[in-house]
Amino acid sequence: MVQILVNISRFTLILLFAIYTFDCFYAFRNRISVEKQESLYHVQTVLMYLILANANIVMYFCAQDIRVIALFLCECIYFAVTMTVFKLFYQNSSKLLVNNMCMLLSISFIILTRLDIDKAIRQFILAMIALVISCLVPLFIQKVKFWDKLKYVYAVIGIAGLAVVCVAGATSYGAKLNINIGSFSLQPSEIIKILFVFFIASMLYENTDDRTLMITSAIAALHVLILVASRDLGSAGIFFITYLCMIYVATRRFLYLLGGVAMMGVGLVLAYFVMNHVHTRVIAWLDPLSYADNEGYQITQSLFAIGTGGWFGSGLYQGMPNKIPVVTKDFVFSAISEELGGVFALCLILVCISCFLMFLNIAMQMRDPFYKLIALGLGVVYGIQVFLTLGGVTKFIPSTGVTLPLVSYGGSSLISTMVLFAIIQGLYVRKSEEVIKNETKKRRRV
Repeated sequence: MVQILVNISRFTLILLFAIYTFDCFYAFRNRISVEKQESLYHVQTVLMYLILANANIVMYFCAQDIRVIALFLCECIYFAVTMTVFKLFYQNSSKLLVNNMCMLLSISFIILTRLDIDKAIRQFILAMIALVISCLVPLFIQKVKFWDKLKYVYAVIGIAGLAVVCVAGATSYGAKLNINIGSFSLQPSEIIKILFVFFIASMLYENTDDRTLMITSAIAALHVLILVASRDLGSAGIFFITYLCMIYVATRRFLYLLGGVAMMGVGLVLAYFVMNHVHTRVIAWLDPLSYADNEGYQITQSLFAIGTGGWFGSGLYQGMPNKIPVVTKDFVFSAISEELGGVFALCLILVCISCFLMFLNIAMQMRDPFYKLIALGLGVVYGIQVFLTLGGVTKFIPSTGVTLPLVSYGGSSLISTMVLFAIIQGLYVRKSEEVIKNETKKRRRV
């Protein structure tokens, strides 16, 4: 009976998520009416609850753990509260962005419940904390007018936070990433990458002369160098690529972009010869099967999981994702691919892409150059993080130890990503209100 339920579930989950994904991109159409968009968003909400219910019913029958049902009910209340808060207090917010954030979180809760329900409960508690914070962020973006005046405050906080990790951080897989405070572990780089975007935007939105560029580049380089000293090359790559994209958009000088890419290439080559854990990851990437018992064990297990799952997955509790080291964090995508299938995983990638496109779309529509750079920078941060994670687990690039935003287990990553989405929501609301004001002025003139 359970086996029949699992087999029915794996196909219905794919179908529901495929429809949701289609709606994500259909909503981007310019000619679509407001009523049609609202209908699509309502359908997306229903689909998300159906996916959540489908997966949790199967997991309950497989695990026979009443906590699965209790957690499912709490998750339903959580998503209802999230959508209601944004609908009531931010009437001009992007419903697609809210839906995508909730959908990615629901997938996270599903796969973490399957892998380790204790971690799923912990992630849910952290998500509640993150929701409280992120619900206030759009209000601050709208009401506070001096974000562009705090350029050196962002820089000092960022450099100090990264320096503390470099000196006193706990070492994990060859890199200093976290600061342990009792039973809690904090990864400052997750929050600092947002401050980093605000710093660069506040430096470049008005002036891009040589002096300003030198100061900005020097402080940005200091951020990256501290991360390199901490051997956190994944975060260093995110910071550096974000800096390159923002400075290129601000100056329109292709030479800066080309020079930055060349410097990054040289840096990666040096890291390969100087840092043992980087050398190990590159070896595992080039030929994982030859080192399957040691250096290549993690990526080999990841590729086996993805291959075993095929297009339609083996079904919840029918695979062996726990054989992949750090599966709840860096390699959560492999677990999703194995048990929920390649089609489901592809839809997950497309939902992430739709978020990225939404960020860029908002950046292009913002009139204020400061907020335009903010939206662009946060979009790049999100896009690069998704790329590094997916590239690592699929052997497209060497593993970087970067988590999949909103899906992987980890409090710092979860809170920072929800804050990132909330900032984008604040910018979207600001843009929408500007459009409404301009239309009102035009009507009065007529």
